[in-house]
This record gives sequence, structure tokens and C-alpha cells, in this order.
Amino acid sequence: MSDVDPIIGNWYRNQETGNDFEVVALDEDAQTIEIQYFDGEVEELDLDAWYELPIEAIEAPEDWSGPFDELEADDLGYEEEKEEEDISDEDDLLADRED
Repeated sequence: MSDVDPIIGNWYRNQETGNDFEVVALDEDAQTIEIQYFDGEVEELDLDAWYELPIEAIEAPEDWSGPFDELEADDLGYEEEKEEEDISDEDDLLADRED
């Protein structure tokens, strides 16, 4: 049994199955929780079923792109680290010099 509350955007692990998932929606009127597993599968649980599962809160995975099969590396929002050009002090002084 779990005493962990479902929060949209948070990641959890089912301790029984080892599956990691994110809560993607809550419907308070219908008392349902929509979860998405790392592989992209979506499942809906009722609130009572949530609290019957052995769930623990976990950190979001580093590579959260699992459910997005056709996602390009550029679409992830990561910026490539740009190598700084080696500029000597002399070059730096010349760049600042007014003609």
C-alpha cells in the first residue's frame, strides 16, 4: 500500500513490477489518474487502485525521451557545448585596439 500522493509531472516506481512512470493527468471528478510509462504506454487508474499499489516517488529519468520514438536529438532542448577558441592575450589586445 502506498501513502504517496499522485502529482502531475512527478515520476514514480511500482516496487512490485519495477516499472517507472509519470503522472500525466488527474481527474478529481472521476477520481482517476492517468500515468505514462517510460516506454510510452498510457494507463488510467482509479484513485483507490493507486493507493493499493506499492509505489515510491523517484527522480525523473535523465533520458526522458523514452516514449518519443521519432524524436531527434536536436528536439530534446539540449544545447551542444561549444568549444571556445583559443585566443592569446596578444590577439585579445589587438581586437580591442581602435584603428
